[in-house]
Amino acid sequence: MKKILAIQFKYLGDAVFLTPALLAIKEKFPNAELHLLVAKEIAPIFSNLKYIDKIWAVPRHRGKFNISELLPFIKALRRCNFDRAVDFGGNDRGAIFSLISRSKIRLGLMENKPKIIQKICYTKLIDSYSLPKNYIQKNLSLLNAWGIQKLVNIEPHIISSQHLKNKAKEILQGRTIICHLGTSQPKKEWPIKKWYEFYLSLGNKKKFVIFSSGNSDRERFLFADLQKLEPGIAVLPMIKDLNLYLAVLNEAKLVISGDTGPLHFSKALGVKVVGLFGIYGSIEYAAPIYSVNEKVIGGPCLCREGLEHFEICKSKRSCMESIQPKQVLKLIE
Repeated sequence: MKKILAIQFKYLGDAVFLTPALLAIKEKFPNAELHLLVAKEIAPIFSNLKYIDKIWAVPRHRGKFNISELLPFIKALRRCNFDRAVDFGGNDRGAIFSLISRSKIRLGLMENKPKIIQKICYTKLIDSYSLPKNYIQKNLSLLNAWGIQKLVNIEPHIISSQHLKNKAKEILQGRTIICHLGTSQPKKEWPIKKWYEFYLSLGNKKKFVIFSSGNSDRERFLFADLQKLEPGIAVLPMIKDLNLYLAVLNEAKLVISGDTGPLHFSKALGVKVVGLFGIYGSIEYAAPIYSVNEKVIGGPCLCREGLEHFEICKSKRSCMESIQPKQVLKLIE
């Protein structure tokens, strides 16, 4: 039986957008074993997808490559005799694992010109600038090199663990609207004062609202900022178990969030969402995946030229601040 290895070493939200491409591979090669190699913390996202035959959950430490820790994975990977490998991430770590896999055909991404490591690790390179910016279409277009012609914008999809359903309900305590405050970058976040104004505008629906955020110290401090304005407001406890967090999202009737993992998880779970997009990168890469009834776009993004890589937007007119609570209310009424 033929074996295919898909690789991605990127962030949680990016991982969700990989699912249509994985399904397209399985449809093209239905009799092949489909293996997925991802960072250990990301693996739970894919754990309930039946068309993935094996998940390689690799320990990842940012900026480090611990050979002794990875050696068992390397030895096992080399014994699999893969026929094909595709690296959707385009980074050095994915390139190295592509080579380690001993796949006869190794497909990867480059930017303008290939780096030496990419020339060594891949047998076929595609310039990422030649592909669509939309995350899902980019992944699908990369597979054109294998004769996979899935050009439609297929929905991302994941499945939560049903055995955690009751525990998730206990955590929510009857609240069904999750408002997620934090993102990986402050410039992608809706200001706390806007969240507060939106909360007040909900009227009787306020009793169904619970706020969530990421587990970093910076993101957890957002709760404190909100509670200064509204003491006693309901917030989710810190949930480090990704499977449990997905189960919590799955029990919601509505999730409102900026461009970050929980928004993308919720859409992939089939939960109603409203995404808040402002910065240029979010509008180009993630927003097109959402329908007009699932997103509010702020703007204009004044940091598009030269400032887009700053963690905090330097503009006095924040594109996220331009999003008004009434725009969000209109989509949920």
